Amino acid sequence: MDTIEKNLLEQVADIHKVPEGAYNIRSNGELAGRNTTANIDIVTKENKSGIDIIVKPGTKNESIHIPVVLSMSGLKDMVYNDFYIGEDADVTIVAGCGIHNCGVDTSEHDGIHTFYVKKGARVKYIEKHYGEGDGKGKRILNPTTIINIEENGYLEMESVQIKGVDSTRRDTRAVLKDGATLVINEKIMTHGSQTAETNFEVDLDGRGSSANVVSRSVAKEKSKQVFNSKINGNNECSGHTECDAIIMDDASVSAIPQLTANNIDAALIHEAAIGKIAGEQIIKLMTLGLTEEEAEEQIVNGFLK
Repeated sequence: MDTIEKNLLEQVADIHKVPEGAYNIRSNGELAGRNTTANIDIVTKENKSGIDIIVKPGTKNESIHIPVVLSMSGLKDMVYNDFYIGEDADVTIVAGCGIHNCGVDTSEHDGIHTFYVKKGARVKYIEKHYGEGDGKGKRILNPTTIINIEENGYLEMESVQIKGVDSTRRDTRAVLKDGATLVINEKIMTHGSQTAETNFEVDLDGRGSSANVVSRSVAKEKSKQVFNSKINGNNECSGHTECDAIIMDDASVSAIPQLTANNIDAALIHEAAIGKIAGEQIIKLMTLGLTEEEAEEQIVNGFLK
């Protein structure tokens, strides 16, 4: 891989060298490296582009890296990745996509990731998106995540996009069985004329299931963001969704939470707050020697941390 592709890997997956454990690295639509372990297998799909990641029951403290990088202008890449997490396993999965576009044509990566989390299994899933390049070609990322969590399973998803993506639509759908838990933390920053749409839908089908969906975002200049979050309480369950956004310049942010209780014992809460940076916060930092621009940057970084 060249220097550009290596830098993209650092940005989206914190990879500075060959990662430990299982990994599958995809570069410009092709396999660039793969490793499996005794407990984790990675298999190329036969009928479409993508891989199956199979984690044996009882696997503990192992990691899986599956980053994608694009450095060719005009390339449109699509993958279907399925994750089969065995009973009582406990793993960390690091995904994400980085696009470097210095040309005039649109570069796009769309990924559909489907999780099958078996009974008692635990997954931490980290997904980062990043774009760079001084060309006029757009950088587009459209990730879809489908989550199925069985009895007492747990999935924590950290989704981050803070730079360089011109357009993104992020769709996440989840179905939870008895005692299952889903935790989602999203962080997004847009600027220029960028657009970002997020759509969450969670079905709490199981007794004692729970979901906590939190989005923090910053919209600058003329960018536009839309946050849709829907939680359906179909049993005795608990659900919480929250959108907290900072709006700056001439940006636009819409937060649309929706709760549906289909059971008398469904406890559901939603929160949404959109506002500008308080003037007293900026003034306080400026008294410490920061410029107004530096003060805003410090506040935004702290908000998204």
